[in-house]
Amino acid sequence: MTFLRELLAVILGVFISFFIMFFIFFAIGSALSSSFMEEERILVKDNSVLVLRLDKQIRDFAPKSDDPFEQLLGFEDERIGLNTVINAIDNAKYDEKIKGISIESMFLRAGIAQVQEIRDKLNEFKESGKFIVAYADYYDQKNYYLSSVADSIYIYPEGGLDFKGLSSEILFFKDFQDKYGIKMEVIRHGKYKSAVEPFLANEMSEANREQTFAFLNSIWGELVADMGENRGMTSERINEIADSLLARNPNLAIENGLLTGQMPKDQYIKLLKNLSEVNEDSKLSRISVENYIKSGKGRIMSTAKDKIAVIYAQGEIMYGKGDERIIGQELIKEALQKAKAAKDVKAIVLRVNSPGGSALASDIILREIEITKEEKPVVVSMGSYATSGGYYISCNADRIIAEPTTITGSIGVFGAIPNISEFSKRIGINAEQIGTNKRSVGYSIFEPMNEDFYMVTREGIERVYNTFVTKVAEGRKMTFEEVDSIAQGRVWTGKEALEKGLVDELGSLEDAVRTAADLVGITEYRVRNYPDYEKEFKDIFKGPFAKVKENMLKTELGESNYQALQRIKEFSELKGIQTRLPFLIEIN
Repeated sequence: MTFLRELLAVILGVFISFFIMFFIFFAIGSALSSSFMEEERILVKDNSVLVLRLDKQIRDFAPKSDDPFEQLLGFEDERIGLNTVINAIDNAKYDEKIKGISIESMFLRAGIAQVQEIRDKLNEFKESGKFIVAYADYYDQKNYYLSSVADSIYIYPEGGLDFKGLSSEILFFKDFQDKYGIKMEVIRHGKYKSAVEPFLANEMSEANREQTFAFLNSIWGELVADMGENRGMTSERINEIADSLLARNPNLAIENGLLTGQMPKDQYIKLLKNLSEVNEDSKLSRISVENYIKSGKGRIMSTAKDKIAVIYAQGEIMYGKGDERIIGQELIKEALQKAKAAKDVKAIVLRVNSPGGSALASDIILREIEITKEEKPVVVSMGSYATSGGYYISCNADRIIAEPTTITGSIGVFGAIPNISEFSKRIGINAEQIGTNKRSVGYSIFEPMNEDFYMVTREGIERVYNTFVTKVAEGRKMTFEEVDSIAQGRVWTGKEALEKGLVDELGSLEDAVRTAADLVGITEYRVRNYPDYEKEFKDIFKGPFAKVKENMLKTELGESNYQALQRIKEFSELKGIQTRLPFLIEIN
């Protein structure tokens, strides 16, 4: 009887498990089917206005997730690909159903170089003769920069405009470390390598202050020139408005030419109807850029047989496989090898948007690029960031193209290791080490860094720095001394990097693709995006839980505090020698 009861219990358990799994997969299938049908139902109506809200995180490449749980829970819609936004604006230029574009952004979650690329594409859109207008309850500087491309710019009467020039804030932790006995042991090469400066001092070094002021001025100069061109104002006048806060309220902003007018949103809708030649009593057809992309307008259709591969390297560089957010040498190597092996791929563009990271992973990626170049040309397109390791993997490409506002360079190296020896003593913890040989005992976070460990690590950092500079010198056809004079960890904008010989020209991803096509002599081609992000079955279940945790922290801490926490966490988890962007650069 006991055996029969246990057998029945097992059978019942298996039956219930199958029932639960069937229900889960049925729910997933229904969700995916519903999502597919929703995309199928999206149609662009006549006399439509394309709405650019752009309130989701903008990544250079944001492929549709193959994680069924992300799709079921709606997490995959929290980001949007810059490439698809650019394609959508390009398609809207020739789409007879689109009458114009309404920019209705508030707070852009994008890098300045990404915004510049969108803005340049909107300027091209205006060549069609269609209208672009902008509206917001409030404009911060990044959103105003995007919106200034519009023919007319409107604001809610009680809204506001933040327009005062750029600034950057860096947090310093030396007093915190001294107070609590928890610190980072730091070894670096490069007087400008400010990634570790917050752990060594209580204020900016003169070298860091110099470089920060220089690149902020360079970026601001680009923004001012672009805004001035569209608003019909001189750079001197725009700087006067910023210096004297002459746009601090809607009336002053209108009086000084930054805004066209003020009105409630309902009146703005009436304005859109008039511009679209829609009867005032009829409903205005507005389609978001996300839905426009889902309708099939996020791609440039082509029947060309030849292809240009665009490989997206976005995020921190970390040793390992990598994914959509992290550059790992395994995934990038695989993408380069696939593009090299594909007969219809004639040239390769590596789109780099990275603050850098692991020196080892960067070197492995660079080696694969050098191998790939032997068969097919490789052109680098730099996004918002291509610094340190991001520049390392770029330096030996056939051509390097950056946006004027790209932050690049930072050719320097550091090592940083957490140490809690003082803290552990205060709370009564003592660690003892024992080993078989004179130097067999390695570094311990419970003991101060010893001379042997410092010497070996310093030697490794010097070796990596010399290799870094040598690689750049070879790739850029410069001497070691010439590169060293502009290296030392210093950050440059794309415009400055062009003057220093670190990049070949200024331009967008599209420009880089055209350059790659020119190098192989083709005029008809289509783009093939890499890498192919595929999750293993065991990883599928990790995503939803991590996303729930992330959303909870964002809700409790706020977006800016959450990002600061993440950067501190990432910094504390760094392994090996790093070629990485200065710590916590925020441009406001």
